[in-house]
Amino acid sequence: MAVAVDFSTIPEMFDRITTKYANEQRPMLMHKVDKRYRGISFTEYRRKVELFALGLASLGVKKDDKVAIISENRPEWIVADMAIVSLGAIDVPIYPTLTPKQIEYIFKDAGVKIAVVSNPLQLNKVSKIRSELKNFQRTILMSEKGEQDDGGVLSYSEIYGLGEQFEKGHPTYFREKLATAKPEDILTIIYTSGTTGNPKGVILTHENLVSNIKSSASTIPFTYEDTLLSFLPLCHSFERMAGYYTAMACGATVAYAESAETVRDNLLEVRPTVVTTVPRLFERIYTRIMKQVDGSPSPRQRIFHWAVGVGRQYARARHSGLISPMLRVQHALADKLVFSKLKHRTGGRIRFFVSGGAALSKELGEFFEAVGITIIEGYGLTETSPVLTANRVDDYKFGTVGKPIPGVEIKIADDGEILAKGPNIMKGYYNNPEATAEVIDEDGWFHTGDVGMFDHQGHLMITDRKKHLFVSSGGKNIAPQPIENLFLQSKYIDQFVLIGDGRMFLSALIIPEFENLKDFAKSVGISFSTDSDLIQLSDIRKLFEKEIQTLQKDLPTYERVRRFELLPQQLTVENGEITPTLKVKRKVVEQKYAGLIEKMYQDIT
Repeated sequence: MAVAVDFSTIPEMFDRITTKYANEQRPMLMHKVDKRYRGISFTEYRRKVELFALGLASLGVKKDDKVAIISENRPEWIVADMAIVSLGAIDVPIYPTLTPKQIEYIFKDAGVKIAVVSNPLQLNKVSKIRSELKNFQRTILMSEKGEQDDGGVLSYSEIYGLGEQFEKGHPTYFREKLATAKPEDILTIIYTSGTTGNPKGVILTHENLVSNIKSSASTIPFTYEDTLLSFLPLCHSFERMAGYYTAMACGATVAYAESAETVRDNLLEVRPTVVTTVPRLFERIYTRIMKQVDGSPSPRQRIFHWAVGVGRQYARARHSGLISPMLRVQHALADKLVFSKLKHRTGGRIRFFVSGGAALSKELGEFFEAVGITIIEGYGLTETSPVLTANRVDDYKFGTVGKPIPGVEIKIADDGEILAKGPNIMKGYYNNPEATAEVIDEDGWFHTGDVGMFDHQGHLMITDRKKHLFVSSGGKNIAPQPIENLFLQSKYIDQFVLIGDGRMFLSALIIPEFENLKDFAKSVGISFSTDSDLIQLSDIRKLFEKEIQTLQKDLPTYERVRRFELLPQQLTVENGEITPTLKVKRKVVEQKYAGLIEKMYQDIT
């Protein structure tokens, strides 16, 4: 479906959509209050944005001022965002997982004037660095103030109060500001969570985002009847564009999950029709399903595997348009016995999932298709607002990221790098013309840093990040991501880091899925006291050796893992080993575990 209203800037979209649905009884937003989901109407949301914007105006916020948001997903996030951009100011979203030092870098680089934070924890981070910030003026706290107030903090209720007072002397100010935004104006500066070095500030204009919203809405069939469950960070360009701006442009309802940990319960409470997510969610769902199947009596296991087999046949037949009467009967039975129960776990109303941010394995995609759950996978980067390509509901191919969306051109360079051009390409990196020149060439092509190719039907396939490609000591080019995704299919593997650049063979650092591993240990009578003790046991190493050999049996010899080490704890954002978007910082991990890695390459014969 196309967007519900026409617009050329984000404030214009907000103005027209909240006017169009002003009398709607259904909620625009839903969030948990006192253990129950509460709705916020289009009109209520509009008034909150208006008062917040006027409150900011009373503090002197004006066009091109930088205002940071440090918060988890919640309605206050999008109230602040829309208020900021409605004034012509520039939104700087920051992950709440970042450390004070990381936040300080962004504040200084962007010249942040005001910060909007979600809770005392985030407020404390800003307070720690405040003395180092020259241009910084004030912090606004989403929750009510407590003992941590140092005199420079305002709560949301206080901002709304300032807005009401400002409105009395300037009754038309907000509407006038809504109309002043231009497509070429800067909307936001999003700092990438890069795997190396300091983050770069990606400058995106209204035109960048608006073009991507309209193209995405014409490609992915959101409607005003949809309810989306939002749990990916709104700081991430994918969730902001798809799960916030595009949903709003189509008049849909957005419900916020309490946290990533509560998504399973929130799916049942909200019963969404669409969920924007990353492949990690499907990996976890698949692991839980298979764990339950493995623990079931043999007859139930046989029924499950029979049903999945029927689902695969049905999916292939549907693509060809040739579904036999017998297959229809079998599929109806499989749906009744198995698929309907699996779909109930997602709330029972899901029309499709939209997956982005990382590659979805072909095997996972085909499994969920077989059980009747549609996944639309897309591809893009923060620098491209973000979507470049997407599979369609009626034209998707697992193992690919679909075809270019309207208005976007894609070509493959001689070295295999994916190049993109279109109205969604960023203006550049903030305060960094050298880095901008490295990725946008003289002809306007953006160099994505990803390597890929088109198949014969025009679907784009991503191989890996260009900088992540390994070259073995034998001269073989190896893309680690597809190999890592292969091993993540194991229910005993939670995280997997391939090692091998410049080496004679591939090795791996493996973080086990400890819940499943402990269940296995107990089932075979293995005693252990700690996770560290467990992974040292010979029977556990034999289990992983068997898993690795089974999963890599179809790989060419030079892509097979010969040695591995098990780690007792997860790689985390807090320890700087992965980015907020869950991408592994390879150099950090390799440096941290250099001793273990070298151990794997000792005594080479």
